Amino acid sequence: MSLKSTIEAEIKSAMLAKNQSRLLALRAIKSAILLEETSGTAHELTSDQEMKILMKAVKQRKDSAEMYVGNGRQELADKEFAEVAVIEEFLPKMLTEDELKARLQEIIAHVGASGPSDLGKVMGVATKELAGKAEGKAISAAVKQLLQ
Repeated sequence: MSLKSTIEAEIKSAMLAKNQSRLLALRAIKSAILLEETSGTAHELTSDQEMKILMKAVKQRKDSAEMYVGNGRQELADKEFAEVAVIEEFLPKMLTEDELKARLQEIIAHVGASGPSDLGKVMGVATKELAGKAEGKAISAAVKQLLQ
């Protein structure tokens, strides 16, 4: 079952349960999927494209929540965090910090990186291999730390 059909089924159940916050998050996901489907030449999205859409949605909401907290608007930040929780249900399990570092050490050994000057080579491979399994900020921070 594709992500789009799963989201549509979840929207129906959220409507029946009258769960407005969940419904809002699910509709945002569906909107992003439809927008991506109609913007390109491909009509059917791959699972990688679907994961990128979900990761982008999570990142946008986390950034918004940080801004709201910084401006003293906790109620708006809570709303964003609730949407993040719903969206993360459809993402694969994220790597822990230890798992991420282990995978990155493998990538560093494979690429043959030796120092901070090889950051670009490692990041290119790491972001492709770990897409949907770790956030870009976490990957970047861990790579910088490992290459020191």
